[in-house]
Amino acid sequence: MDVIPKPDQVVSAASNVAHKVLYGGLADLRPMPRTLIDEGTLREVYHYRPAAGAQETGDPVLLVTPLAAPSICFDLRRGCSLVEHLVTEGRRTYVVEYGEVSFRDRGLGMEHWIDEVVPSAVRAVSEHAGGRPVHLVGWSLGGIFTALTAADSPDLPIASVTIVGSPFDVSLVPLVAPIRPLLRLNPTQGRGAVTRAYQLMGGAPKPLVRWAFQLSSFQKLVTKPLAVATHLDDADFLAQIEAVDRFTANMIAYPGRTFGQLYHRFVKGNALKGGRFELDDRTIDLADLTAPVLVFAGANDGIAPVGAVRALVPLLSGAEEVRFEIVPGGHLGMLTGRAARGTTWQVLDEWVDRWSSDADGAEGTEGAEGAAAAAGGAERSATPRAIGSNPRRRYGSAGSRALSR
Repeated sequence: MDVIPKPDQVVSAASNVAHKVLYGGLADLRPMPRTLIDEGTLREVYHYRPAAGAQETGDPVLLVTPLAAPSICFDLRRGCSLVEHLVTEGRRTYVVEYGEVSFRDRGLGMEHWIDEVVPSAVRAVSEHAGGRPVHLVGWSLGGIFTALTAADSPDLPIASVTIVGSPFDVSLVPLVAPIRPLLRLNPTQGRGAVTRAYQLMGGAPKPLVRWAFQLSSFQKLVTKPLAVATHLDDADFLAQIEAVDRFTANMIAYPGRTFGQLYHRFVKGNALKGGRFELDDRTIDLADLTAPVLVFAGANDGIAPVGAVRALVPLLSGAEEVRFEIVPGGHLGMLTGRAARGTTWQVLDEWVDRWSSDADGAEGTEGAEGAAAAAGGAERSATPRAIGSNPRRRYGSAGSRALSR
């Protein structure tokens, strides 16, 4: 809105304020209809019902939710919902979420998600979709779980893997880098204040998780009142603010043991930087991930900055293909912000189409060509649907990489 508002801006602002007062908000927060198809301990797998009059086609897409975040990250609001977009495109769309975490779940560690939750969800989705291979899309910690699962379980029916905003080198995360030297000072041999706190509480409680997420966007939090005041005439902007506020208010607690592993191995030890992760009696090597992998980084992501996400790329030496894209937005915005409609989602559409089988079960365009390609992440031959070639894309591959400089 201009410093001196125009008449039409005043009318729009007054209408938006009146709508918010009378109806409680501007955002259409109706969830996309879905059906539970599989469940287990902290595992619920849902199938999103196809749009009215539409028929589902192609290989299924499974959205992998991160710990602590509600699955509405993928279904933020109508018009800014990745789920809505996928369903409208006629794709078989699924999500795995974890429900409420309680004190009795404090003994569950990361192995529960890597050994049980994600593999079971993949098998359930493949079976529900008629035995088709599954396109995995994991955001934040969900992307880390997805990558480790795909590397550890090569027998799973996986068509492709998409990692969205997942930091694999936490030394490059601004919020963590300044304190890591202090974390290495461990005179209490693992019995410091943080360790005692999460053991006593059984994990990281909701308020702490919510505060940590807000802290990552501290500048936006401080300037939010001004931003709202200067955008009172922009209903879509105000609706997005409302949807993000609802998302933040619905953060979920971390199980105690998992929180401890994340703190000690990721924050203190930066365990994923070298591409190998010790889990129980085995070592998971990201070089063993053979499926094609698409990696997204957000240009303004404070939780998983570009460098921290890009660190994954050289670790995927065994993947059939690796693509790295920088897209506009912060940690949540890159996934389901207003700019994601013309950037992240379009790239994801191209990628899924490229690695999908057709209606008869034959391999898709890139899949057919890939049968003759060498392993080890070699660059593949160009196709008409190559990433970055879509002229309708707002940010091409070359242009998006420029956002990081």
